[in-house]
Amino acid sequence: MNRTEKEQFVQELSEQLKNTTATYLADYRGINVEQATQLRRELTQVGVKYRVVKNNLLKLAARGTSAEGLQDFCAGPTAIALSGDDPIAPAKILSKFAKDIEAFELKAGVLSGKLLSVADITALAALPSREELLAKALSSMNAPITNFVGTMAAVPRSLVQVLNAIGQNKAA
Repeated sequence: MNRTEKEQFVQELSEQLKNTTATYLADYRGINVEQATQLRRELTQVGVKYRVVKNNLLKLAARGTSAEGLQDFCAGPTAIALSGDDPIAPAKILSKFAKDIEAFELKAGVLSGKLLSVADITALAALPSREELLAKALSSMNAPITNFVGTMAAVPRSLVQVLNAIGQNKAA
């Protein structure tokens, strides 16, 4: 990479850092190509950009962005995951991958400008996904209506049961 390519890369990475909701750093040392490809595929499926970056270029790109706190973690081989809409999905994938493969280690992350430790990323990964949260919210909103319909249907049902009981008593 010559100087102009590096400057262009730093500028592009800086723009990406400004436009992401969450950024995660990892040490990928010790994973093989097949494992790296699998991780990249899983992250791409949820709309996450994953790439290996040089620490100096990442430090330059992080200046003036919400990811500026990550500069202290730029040591050794560094891979960066840039999340789009859902910050929990990449945290789940990266945490699971770090748990399954000992060589892969999370370094740190940033979520909406707040620096995240490895423990914070693991806790974030334990949260339900966006879809699960939406389903729970819709279920909660639907519960009063369902209960009201059940209550309204109980009155005619009770009347039918009483009339049926009276009819059985007269027949006997």
